[in-house]
Amino acid sequence: SQDQTICMPREEFIQKMTETVGCGTKEEFEELFDKVDVARDGFIGWDKLTSFILLSLYERDEREKATVVPQWKDLEFLPGKHKDTIQKVVFLKSSSRYLTISKEGLLGVWGENLKLQKALPITADAAKLKHLWVTSLVSLENVNKIAVAFTSREICFYDLLSKEEFPCQYKLQGLRGTPICMDYWYDPLDPKESILSFGDITGKVQVIVFTAAVISLFERPANACDDEEATMTIDWADLLSGCHKCFSYNASLDAFISSTTSNTNTVVLAWREKSEKLLKMTSFNIAQGIHAFDYHSQLNLIATAGINNKVCLWNPYVISKPVGVLWGHSASVIAVQFFAERKQLFSFSRDKVLRLWDIQHQLSIQRIACSFPKSQDFRCLFHFDEGHGRLFISFNNQLALLAMKNEASQRVKSHAKGVTCVLYNSLLKQ
Repeated sequence: SQDQTICMPREEFIQKMTETVGCGTKEEFEELFDKVDVARDGFIGWDKLTSFILLSLYERDEREKATVVPQWKDLEFLPGKHKDTIQKVVFLKSSSRYLTISKEGLLGVWGENLKLQKALPITADAAKLKHLWVTSLVSLENVNKIAVAFTSREICFYDLLSKEEFPCQYKLQGLRGTPICMDYWYDPLDPKESILSFGDITGKVQVIVFTAAVISLFERPANACDDEEATMTIDWADLLSGCHKCFSYNASLDAFISSTTSNTNTVVLAWREKSEKLLKMTSFNIAQGIHAFDYHSQLNLIATAGINNKVCLWNPYVISKPVGVLWGHSASVIAVQFFAERKQLFSFSRDKVLRLWDIQHQLSIQRIACSFPKSQDFRCLFHFDEGHGRLFISFNNQLALLAMKNEASQRVKSHAKGVTCVLYNSLLKQ
């Protein structure tokens, strides 16, 4: 019957395969049987055979991906309107747009074709922008909002779906230190739960856990005005005292990673175990400190951009020494980012040398030569948009783009368009 799995002993499998396939030697089929029959049961079923073939093809595909060196188009500078340092580049999947923001508070909105659609101040209060800087921006993808951090120790939340130009819905004020970097995470299976984390100039990492993000980030007080468009102001002290129900700590968080340019507690991992109230922490001490880090979830590796010219790869569970050191830069490394699908890593150094590394073999597989600006005094932002194969590098207020060329597949293609019919001639074996 159909629900019974057919199993074959070794001799029968070799005989049937030789008859059915029509090519291949007895020795090759013996070797195949032994590879599939890992448990040494003496027989194999269809499930075991197909699983083995699929796994072998997947592994071969992964090997091929890792060894492919991308080809790049010429470096181009995107004509923007930023007058001061660009602080962030983000891609909004929901609307297929890019956002850039600079220190002076100018927000650039770019189409997927990288044409500038509009440039506008992030706040209409011109007097306010004269006296403060924007430090960071992060996209709250699941609720169609962006959060922008200011030197006034505020984080403002703007709505992307409004008919107006980015109205400010919430203003979180009274933070204890100026936030200088932010990150946002949400559970794709349960978009109600999301986490905004930010690091400030005092060396602290603060975390806000939204438990009903899709409905409302913060609960409107009962005495609030009825105007839905009005900006709701939230005080950090009120948030800590528990006045807002949608703020809480969550016991099941995996971990937070933060870094500094100090050589003690350079990278700190913090997590909370279910029964514990306080966070547990572990730290890596890296000589001279680091400029940046990136994390690869599949490989469970942290890459660090060392001020000592080294790129180090760390296992989060082993703090004594890195599992790999990538040598090749002759100036301090200022940025690292994983090319996740290919298990490769980009690194960029202060002397404007861009390298691509093979993680498995810990080798530099490409040194990408570009005509970067000559200026020695620059602040650099590094962002790789893997989905589009676009690498953005900013030099102060200039935004450079390095785009991957479309790769011609290594397989020979017989047709320019989709194949609609195939016939086989058994006599000619064609």
